[in-house]
Amino acid sequence: MAQVELHEIAHSYLRKPKGESDYALKRIHNIWDDGGAYALLGPSGCGKTTLLNIISGLLTPTKGRVLFNGKDITSLPPEQRNIAQVFQFPVLYDTMTVFDNLAFPLRNRGVHSQDIIQRVHDVAEILDLEPFLKKRASGLDAAAKQKVSLGRGLVRSDVAAILFDEPLTVIDPHMKWQLRRKLKEIHEQLNLTFIYVTHDQVEALTFADKVVVMCEGEIVQIGTPEDLFETPEHTFVGYFIGSPGMNFLACTLDGNVARVDDVGIPLDEKTAALGHKALGKMELGIRPSYLQLRSKQEEGSIPAKIRAVEDQGNFKIVVLTLPGKTLRAKVPEGKPVPEGNAWLVFPKDKLRLFANGRLVR
Repeated sequence: MAQVELHEIAHSYLRKPKGESDYALKRIHNIWDDGGAYALLGPSGCGKTTLLNIISGLLTPTKGRVLFNGKDITSLPPEQRNIAQVFQFPVLYDTMTVFDNLAFPLRNRGVHSQDIIQRVHDVAEILDLEPFLKKRASGLDAAAKQKVSLGRGLVRSDVAAILFDEPLTVIDPHMKWQLRRKLKEIHEQLNLTFIYVTHDQVEALTFADKVVVMCEGEIVQIGTPEDLFETPEHTFVGYFIGSPGMNFLACTLDGNVARVDDVGIPLDEKTAALGHKALGKMELGIRPSYLQLRSKQEEGSIPAKIRAVEDQGNFKIVVLTLPGKTLRAKVPEGKPVPEGNAWLVFPKDKLRLFANGRLVR
């Protein structure tokens, strides 16, 4: 196991990068704690796989250092880092049995045959692979092959961290759920450092203790699933986390009121005071699940028109418009939705204020 530290990492695929736009990774500086379960979450092209490959040694960063337990390993090749990496598509020897695939990394390191047998059976039991040990890998389904690929990383007792690069992409939805649960169990049982790359927020939020959200080559927030949902530090996090994402309204401040064109939305005193100290473009954010609908006017409510209602089974997504603005509200199953017009209530404790895309604190 290892504590992984990324010290002022930046990377460009160009030989002579000139400006910030030439870098796939901008400035990355953070520590991954020993034994932690992390998810690297972000859209395609944001730098997730580049960062993972720098940790594993498949890439050498243009700038900065990679440290394992305080030791600089930036120039070490992958085989000297004691890293296991599980890729999107299983990397197996199809003509070998499952047992031989799991045993292969140990045989390469000269481990005693009796210890190999014990270790392979231990890992096969953890992954529910014991019935398949004598079968050739070529005859397995995609989920079983990915389990074997994972097992090749787990079978080594000296592994410092296991890196996952979108390992469930080719797995059907039901099996994805089972494998996510299995990964969670394995992490709790073995306490290894897991770093899991995905663009799927459900995978990230259900797997990881902490989620690292990336956007355009930068880490914009690291936090628990609750942190990311309740207190996004960047508008991208508010938009990317949640289904649907956070509503954002461009606004100006007038005392303790956020002005959205001619509409006034009251803020609590602390948020308003912080907003007046901030500089830049102001935006008001609220999660669709916290935006409340009323059929009649009440104090502090704001009139809006209902444009569409999308029934998702156990909840409804209601699309509403203020003058020139579109909002979405998430309404639980069984709760009535007004017809035509509605009155919106913005709970003060659920409003978040952003300046130039950053949370006002």
